Amino acid sequence: MNIEDSTAWRTWLAQNPRSRAHAERASRRVPSGTSRSLLRHPPFPFYVERAAGVTSVDLDGNERIDCHNNYTTLIHGHGHPVIRAAIERQLALGTTYSAPGAQEYALAEHLCGRVNSVEQVVFNNSGTEAVMVALRIARAVTGRNRIAKFEGGYHGATDFVMVGGHGLPAPDDPVRVSEPHADVGGLPAAASTDVVLIRYNDAEAVREAVARFGDELAAIIVEPIQGAGGVIPATAEFLHVLREETRRTGIVLICDEVITLRHAVGGAQGFYGLDPDLTTMAKIIGGGFPVGAVGGRQEFMQSLDAGGAVANLGTFSANPMTMAAGLAAMELLDEAAIGHLNALGERVRDGLRAVIAALGLPAQVSGAGSLFQVHWTRQPLVDARTAERADPDLNLLTFLGLANRGVQLSMRGIGALSTPMTTAIIDTLIDAFADTARELRADGYV
Repeated sequence: MNIEDSTAWRTWLAQNPRSRAHAERASRRVPSGTSRSLLRHPPFPFYVERAAGVTSVDLDGNERIDCHNNYTTLIHGHGHPVIRAAIERQLALGTTYSAPGAQEYALAEHLCGRVNSVEQVVFNNSGTEAVMVALRIARAVTGRNRIAKFEGGYHGATDFVMVGGHGLPAPDDPVRVSEPHADVGGLPAAASTDVVLIRYNDAEAVREAVARFGDELAAIIVEPIQGAGGVIPATAEFLHVLREETRRTGIVLICDEVITLRHAVGGAQGFYGLDPDLTTMAKIIGGGFPVGAVGGRQEFMQSLDAGGAVANLGTFSANPMTMAAGLAAMELLDEAAIGHLNALGERVRDGLRAVIAALGLPAQVSGAGSLFQVHWTRQPLVDARTAERADPDLNLLTFLGLANRGVQLSMRGIGALSTPMTTAIIDTLIDAFADTARELRADGYV
């Protein structure tokens, strides 16, 4: 069956005529009608007019429960009153300054008190920038050039981490340290040749990579729960060996907590017992504003001192609006709030799995804490190689089908919950998935 003849596709066209018209107009000035590549999808995206609490409303008046939350950023939903109050107070005092703002210290103090491995922190404007600076610190400290990352890992949009995101070896391929290939056009050749690509969740792969390239590696960067690679948690053995091998060989271990800081009060690293040298943060620490941060032990962070080898730049880095909103958001995210979120996460994963089992669907659900992902594959999920085997047409049709029923995930099936959500919201999501799955079955897709 042609995907354009599916019920989900035809319903999308019927429900979103104004978004379709806007996409056509916007495409004349903005390639594909939006600057953000990850929000582009066929036949066209819906365009949001306003959002509040757990819902957004598009140009056609369609209201949707936002389980996307701007790729995990909006952990307190849209327009939380405490965060709004902090923004309004700061707005009256100025949006950005020509000298350091005093607001930066409070958020830095909060993060250093929250994450055990972080003694000092600097702020910038995105997770991409945070990773870029962390890698520079690692190169400066070690005097080495190459870095290593894991298959499927997404660490922002700078050249040297935009390799190995797709086109991976087959799950049964015995190769553990694979050949990195560019994820996008326009990368320099060095973006592949200077990167070592390791299979995720494979302790022996870590040992092999370090044995072969350890004396060349400045850093290994890892997500304790891989996000774009399938929302797959790391195993304890894998993280233990990773820390052991990097410490033994003087390789800087960078923990990317841009997505996973929400997992526990001390981040996923605290939950899993990982003690990295540097940590990158973003998303939830900005309270809905652009943000990034690098934190770590003072012995590494001193590279960023005045006169140090590494500079943290950016006209809007540590801007007072972000610092005020971020502090309010992080203070709200206490142990009780995280407990609430993670309980909802368990409910949604259990509910989706029950639907899959009841309908006999060729699908699985991965995730941990308040994160989850639906995968249209029966291949056991252990890493990005297995997650990559999911059916892309079913991913798209599920996204469209859910949105047609008033629920938004990411197009690849990732969901991120927010603190205003309730069990009733979760049950609505599960029911929408079940109804979407039945529609896909009626159309002959599953």
